[in-house]
Amino acid sequence: MGQTDAPVWLAPATAVDIPFRAGKESRTVADELRSVLGGVDVVVQTAQNRRKRLFLADMDSTMIGQECIDELADFAGLKPKIAAITERAMRGEIQFEPALRERVALLKGLPAALIDQIIDQRIRLTSGARTLVATLRNNGAYTCLVTGGFTLFAQKIGKMIGFDEMRANRLKLDPDGHLSGLVEEPVFGRDAKHATLVELRERLGLGRDDTMATGDGANDLDMIAAAGLGIAFHAKPKLAEAAAARIDHNDLTALLYVQGYKRDEFADV
Repeated sequence: MGQTDAPVWLAPATAVDIPFRAGKESRTVADELRSVLGGVDVVVQTAQNRRKRLFLADMDSTMIGQECIDELADFAGLKPKIAAITERAMRGEIQFEPALRERVALLKGLPAALIDQIIDQRIRLTSGARTLVATLRNNGAYTCLVTGGFTLFAQKIGKMIGFDEMRANRLKLDPDGHLSGLVEEPVFGRDAKHATLVELRERLGLGRDDTMATGDGANDLDMIAAAGLGIAFHAKPKLAEAAAARIDHNDLTALLYVQGYKRDEFADV
């Protein structure tokens, strides 16, 4: 790290900007600082264009603390089996699309009405989720929830958090309102998340540097790599190693601090 200028506190004893003139690649500097500081999140980036105008976020284990399909599986007595498949897919050990079809097939016959019960009783928003999205929207950013999960969850959860738009997979239902064991094709996965980022960026007339994306799993890799600021949030090892930036310790308000927002600029929610 080169010569530093005076630090700027974004929140007392919580978040600080340290301007400096780099002598090394940003990821190298971040890794060195993490190893020295320990237990502190570090993001190294250029000073220009920090506040983003398009934000895409994964849902499960990112904007919420749970994996929705695993909670649904619990009602079928299959949570350990399905959760193991979920974990392998999120780690990038198996392909996401066939893994999703396999898990959905195991849920055949469950009443779709269970989903509202799961959202009400088991789903918890990640700390800072509402504040993050509300602050971005107050400052003119467009926000989109992108998930390999299902619209029956994402539409309600996305509205709870305050997203402009939600995109997810659609479960097929039998006429009696039970899960058919099938998902509509094509599966909304890794490629679709990346394509959504590109589509929205072009629709809004934005450049790459105007965009931010976050997630925790391997199916977020391409989206995060294509964003101006791609952040691995409490991520699985494959994504944490690949992402240019990562948050390992703090809640979602860290994504505001990395854009230079001060605590008194946060939205009240």
